[in-house]
Amino acid sequence: MATVPRLPPKRLLFISALSVVLGGAMAFGAKLILWLIAVITNLSFFGRFSSAPATAVGNHLGFWVMLVPVIGAAAVGLMARYGNRGIQGHGIPEAMEQVLFNESRISPSILILKPLSTAVVIGTGGPFGAEGVVIATGGALGSLVGQRLAISPVERKILLAAGAAAGLSATFNAPIAALLLAVELLLFEFHPRSLIPVSLASAAAAALRQKIIGSGPMFPIPPLAAASGASFLSYAALGLFMGLLAVGVVHAVERVERWFEHLPVNWMWKPALGALAIGILGFYDPRVFGPGYGVIDGILGAGLSPTGAVKMGGLKLAAWIVGVASATSSGTLAPLLLVGAGAGTGFARMLALVFHGAVMDPRLAALVGLAAFFGGMSGAFLASMALVIETTWRINAFAPLLAGCAASYLMVRLLSNENIMTQKFGKQGREVPAGYAADEPVHTEAR
Repeated sequence: MATVPRLPPKRLLFISALSVVLGGAMAFGAKLILWLIAVITNLSFFGRFSSAPATAVGNHLGFWVMLVPVIGAAAVGLMARYGNRGIQGHGIPEAMEQVLFNESRISPSILILKPLSTAVVIGTGGPFGAEGVVIATGGALGSLVGQRLAISPVERKILLAAGAAAGLSATFNAPIAALLLAVELLLFEFHPRSLIPVSLASAAAAALRQKIIGSGPMFPIPPLAAASGASFLSYAALGLFMGLLAVGVVHAVERVERWFEHLPVNWMWKPALGALAIGILGFYDPRVFGPGYGVIDGILGAGLSPTGAVKMGGLKLAAWIVGVASATSSGTLAPLLLVGAGAGTGFARMLALVFHGAVMDPRLAALVGLAAFFGGMSGAFLASMALVIETTWRINAFAPLLAGCAASYLMVRLLSNENIMTQKFGKQGREVPAGYAADEPVHTEAR
């Protein structure tokens, strides 16, 4: 790896100051996007104008509820056709593409159309999370600021990553996870020139979030008992299972994508076809619609039975695969967290049946499954662990998380060269950095 040049002190100070401004802006941006999603959800499923947090559960639309996601996806298809096709996708891979292959230049129209289109999709029942669109919007804002100023591509990349990290920090109240996600998926470097500005953006977004969105953990769950030493092997086994599941899901997305690509229908209508399948699943269980934060709370807090957790994880996974494969405007984090939590609970239940007694705490297994599945699917190994700790405030889960996430990451690396974030680049024959390392020392003979 080539030596990474430092930014001159004045430039570093300038980029850091811009990053703090981006962090503050994205706290307000997250609030606005969450407000818009709530308004559209209330209008779509209950016919009322309200910004109160809402889900589709309890709607009285009957069979007509199946058409609500179709209407939203059709609207997004029109936005993509007559606005910017770059709104398709789940946000982070598109930001990675601009960083790696386009000098971090994102079209200005994405800044408006991406949050609007994804808010429409989620508000009409799309099984995606709000955090993905906030990350994409923050990245677009950082890129746009960088394009309007006389700065280098490297500095523009830092601003893009700072905006994206601020988006995640503001949505999930997880500033450290946001920084690590930026390092692992956007910066592809571990250097003060980028760590300092992105850290400041993430911290500013989290600090302002406390005032305008709220404080406390995203998923407040009851205290967890510390895992016993004998149980660590079971959490590592859970991680291996989650890694295997992640590889299978990435292949499933690829297969369904190919099916959609070969449909004799104009590309702008394919998201609506995918949304029809989502509508059918949501008619069966309305909890499929929307981000599913309440379902995640229920699984982590043991409010759902193991059978219920596995069922919801399976339904959410099916809806998410169809939505992503149909190339709608979507997101990744919340659905993957829900699926991982459900699978972790199911794994703990399976071990209990095999060994005729509890081997793992089901709630801790859900927590480890959540992180291990997201880490395996995204390649964000460190961010996945930090995200769980910051969103639950359960620091005593760190050791099982480390065992599970490392095992999941190992399984994915052994079986596949791609994850859900790099899949599109693999199909295009474009290489994505798999890591970074210091230069090898140069040895010279003594004279």
